[in-house]
Amino acid sequence: MQKLFIDYTPENEVLLDGEQARHIAKSLRMKKGDMLTVTDGNGEDFGCMIEEIGRDTVRLKVCYKQAGESEPSCAVTIYQGNPKGSKLEDIIQKCTELGAVRIVPVLTSRCVSRPDEKGAKKKTERYRKIALEAAQQSGRGIIPEISEMLTLKQAAAQDNAQIKIVFYEGGGAPLKEIIGSRTKSVSIYIGPEGGFEEAEVKLLCEAGAVQATLGKRILRTQTAPVAALSAIMILTDNLE
Repeated sequence: MQKLFIDYTPENEVLLDGEQARHIAKSLRMKKGDMLTVTDGNGEDFGCMIEEIGRDTVRLKVCYKQAGESEPSCAVTIYQGNPKGSKLEDIIQKCTELGAVRIVPVLTSRCVSRPDEKGAKKKTERYRKIALEAAQQSGRGIIPEISEMLTLKQAAAQDNAQIKIVFYEGGGAPLKEIIGSRTKSVSIYIGPEGGFEEAEVKLLCEAGAVQATLGKRILRTQTAPVAALSAIMILTDNLE
């Protein structure tokens, strides 16, 4: 069932306007009497029936509410070395679908893309829209937080995950030795094109991170977070 996010907790009805209303009427071609789900992003889903479709508004009747069941039991934050081009957009889309709760662009020594403050802010706005669209498409219960860009040192200092993992082509432990079904929170660090420098891996390990591997092949920066997140979801029983 189609899911939409709203910024309040509904009672008897929901009034949608703007882009959401146009999406329902024109893109999805939904009609009066069709059902969809709305969520306020706080763990509750509301089953709604379309009562009226106007030119720029859609009115819904709330038929029932239930606890959301789509969020994984393990909260995963991705600290992603800022890549070139549109790669981060793809990472955000796929990792939102797979269940990440937070994605943080990180500036590292080997980052080629180094946007200024104005450029970074504009990109963050687009990234958050991509996360919203991916969350709706995949039926998420929350919209993952897309943070402002941090330095690697800032990221390590704020990270309070139960398990912290840095993936490095220099080798490390396999994920199955680090993650278990009872793991509740994980942060993963992925390097940009060219990977991490040894000093950066050392910084993260001194901050409590465990060095890990994703196998004997070297993955691209946009492939590694998707592979890592998929593996974590399997090991924590969240792809069953």
